Amino acid sequence: MTAGRDRIELRGLRLSAICGVLPEERDRPQPLELDLDLWADLSAAGRSDDLADTIDYGAVCDTVEQVCAGGKPQLLEHLAELVAAAVLDLDPRITRASVAVRKLRPPVSQQLATSGVRLVRGRPDATP
Repeated sequence: MTAGRDRIELRGLRLSAICGVLPEERDRPQPLELDLDLWADLSAAGRSDDLADTIDYGAVCDTVEQVCAGGKPQLLEHLAELVAAAVLDLDPRITRASVAVRKLRPPVSQQLATSGVRLVRGRPDATP
């Protein structure tokens, strides 16, 4: 089995969402960028060249967009946790997910390009 090594990489998904503690972050959506790594056994798709044998990353992006639009978390950590849980729930073949969320306009006085978090979550019953 190759599930421990195989992964789908989704980079630079840009969305707008309300996420933050400061009053200006609670009033209007701000630009976020997400990167996801999804671990799954991709050997069947590699052999068959059939979308049904892999993870539909369009559906993953739709799910992430719904999560970001559906809540107003204060912390990026909480948003990343919600995204990871939704992605793992989307397809049982996904055994582990890494989610990075970055604010593209961090609310600090210094010149900071981005601020963000990355977390990795897996299924309790999955073998590493």
